[in-house]
Amino acid sequence: MEPLKINEIASAVKGKLIQNQIRSDENEIVITGVSTDSRNISVGDLFIPLTGENFDGHDFIQQAYEKGAKACFSEKNDFLPPEGKFLIQVENTKQALMDLAEYYRSLFSVPVVAITGSVGKTSTKDMIASVLSQHYKVLKTQGNYNNEIGVPLTIFQLNKEHELAVIEMGMNHFGEIHNLSKIAKPDIAVITNIGVSHIENLGSQEGILQAKSEIFDYLNKDGLAVLNGDDAFLRTLKEKIPIEIVYFGLETTNQAYAKNIRFLGIDGTEADFVLNEQEVHVQIPSPGKHMVYNALSAAVIGLKLDLSLEEIQKGIFTYQASKMRMDILKTKKNLWIINDVYNASPQSMKAALDVLNEISKGKRKIAILGDMLEMGFYSEQAHKEVGEYAVQSNIDYLLCVGTEAKHIAQGAIHAGMDKNRVMTFWDQDTLWDTLEHFVESEDTILVKASRGMHLENTVEKLKEVE
Repeated sequence: MEPLKINEIASAVKGKLIQNQIRSDENEIVITGVSTDSRNISVGDLFIPLTGENFDGHDFIQQAYEKGAKACFSEKNDFLPPEGKFLIQVENTKQALMDLAEYYRSLFSVPVVAITGSVGKTSTKDMIASVLSQHYKVLKTQGNYNNEIGVPLTIFQLNKEHELAVIEMGMNHFGEIHNLSKIAKPDIAVITNIGVSHIENLGSQEGILQAKSEIFDYLNKDGLAVLNGDDAFLRTLKEKIPIEIVYFGLETTNQAYAKNIRFLGIDGTEADFVLNEQEVHVQIPSPGKHMVYNALSAAVIGLKLDLSLEEIQKGIFTYQASKMRMDILKTKKNLWIINDVYNASPQSMKAALDVLNEISKGKRKIAILGDMLEMGFYSEQAHKEVGEYAVQSNIDYLLCVGTEAKHIAQGAIHAGMDKNRVMTFWDQDTLWDTLEHFVESEDTILVKASRGMHLENTVEKLKEVE
């Protein structure tokens, strides 16, 4: 973070600056970092206490000062900061965090690429950053910092050395992407697809499209929308938004498309991309058709930002997936595990089953699938669809974990899978009792569920099997 003056911060958030004593040099006081966690305060930081259902960050303001915070936001007016320190009183600390991030973003002229969508946001973000890093000094979203807290904290990582930023935007309610777009002011907006994630809150796929389209609310008027042209919902935006659009996909009707796709098992995928009447051969080091879409979007943006075809090729080839997202590993028992437990929706479940089928090399294919959360009224149908797709994928065994995952099992059996090859477990403890004696050397095992199911614990158990 580049230093900000304390008065500058107070003005940006329309806050009241409070100090323990009058200082003649307050215009020279600067903040060199921002934190919402009092445990991770560095000297010179601004601490922003947030309030949740089970905690109140205001309880840790004193601790933040003791660890070196120079200033703190506060919604309360009953606290006087220590001598030489500052308090900035605001109406709402979360809103102040977003307001300050919006102001900080305005200090930089670097292009911002923003990514949203129902499935594949993180892998697309990582792919785009990998490509653009061949030519630019890139800041990208780390981990799950893609919400109204994470995006501001990502923006604060911008410094004068960065030439470009790649920002992931997630949401589960209307208005959230609008707020994130207001902060990031993107120059290029990417939407990966419109699925059914968060349909519980948004009502329908049309509602999801509306919520995702908020990314255009603060897009640069001369900006670019990069959209999945194989998605019927995104195709409807062609005549609805006054923005230049480039559609990408596998269909040749798109401006950018892939042909001659060849799946290489664990080694990934290769294809020829057609981009503005130019062709380039690419090798994607991660398996799955969905990765072709991710790489296509990155190639479109690379060309837009003046990268050579050779730089685009190298950026795609050197892509590395984020942790717990289609992470393929081999254990000491020679089990091949596809660790994809970070999130789940019907679309991503089906894509993961495709990968399981691609890399199994004739050995037993086992899918350990858990609940997909936030499906609402669509939950039972969504889980059954995944079970039916598992049968089409010719997997050998289906192990379902959780209260909703029983519908995956029902869908698979209804679609013709042998009942003896389908197992259901209410929790991971009972699953683990079975796994140790069930798995065999050279099995290929997919582990996937929504993040709240914590199936990474099952991945760790599988690693320990001898």
